[in-house]
Amino acid sequence: MRLKGKTALVTAAGQGIGRAAALAMAAEGAQVWATDINAKLLDAYDGVAGIRAVTLDVMDKAAIQKLVATLPPLDAVFNCAGFVHNGTIQQATDEEWEFAFNLNVRSQFWMIQAVLPGMLSKGGGSIINMASVCSSLKGLPNRFIYGTSKAAVVGLTKSVAADYVGQGIRCNAIAPGTVDTPSLADRINSYEDPVQARKNFIARQPMGRLAQAHEMAPLVVFLASDEAVFVTGQLYANDGGMTI
Repeated sequence: MRLKGKTALVTAAGQGIGRAAALAMAAEGAQVWATDINAKLLDAYDGVAGIRAVTLDVMDKAAIQKLVATLPPLDAVFNCAGFVHNGTIQQATDEEWEFAFNLNVRSQFWMIQAVLPGMLSKGGGSIINMASVCSSLKGLPNRFIYGTSKAAVVGLTKSVAADYVGQGIRCNAIAPGTVDTPSLADRINSYEDPVQARKNFIARQPMGRLAQAHEMAPLVVFLASDEAVFVTGQLYANDGGMTI
């Protein structure tokens, strides 16, 4: 069990990639705090060994600090929470921009800032941030705000890695392609023609299919484990060939 004896926290763990990662980390022996703003989604963890479900709004700095203060020093944190806005720069609003950067970037800043003292006190830790193939890796149509915010996550990741590389802290990010999650389903269903919208999402994946959430989880487990002890400041594309 690659994470035996380790403690971890996952945000947006109620569904999708966050849930898949929390379950995979627990299966590898970690004690996982699975957090989400939606308490009802966390009910699905009842009886799951190795997981403690906690309601958390990652856009509330005080709530993050309060929760982390009650936990033992963490070995790993997976900042998974985020939101995808649709549209070009001409369609973007100040309100959408502010929301995206608060959730996609600032929540990671706050979480890392909160967990770092505990990690440093125990001699190290792994921080894993949710970026995207739509970032500094690749521009996608109608993803202006999202791509810009995820590019910021890449910069945040490398900055933290550079500052703490000599103190046992590893900070990396994952960059998924298009993953078949409840979040994607919501976006698809918002289109005038959802059937065609799904076909369009599949068409941009070179493998000819969408990824599944559980296919992202092994990378999170790897980065949280001692197998990745020499890995920091990296952006891992798990994108089905979108960046070939």
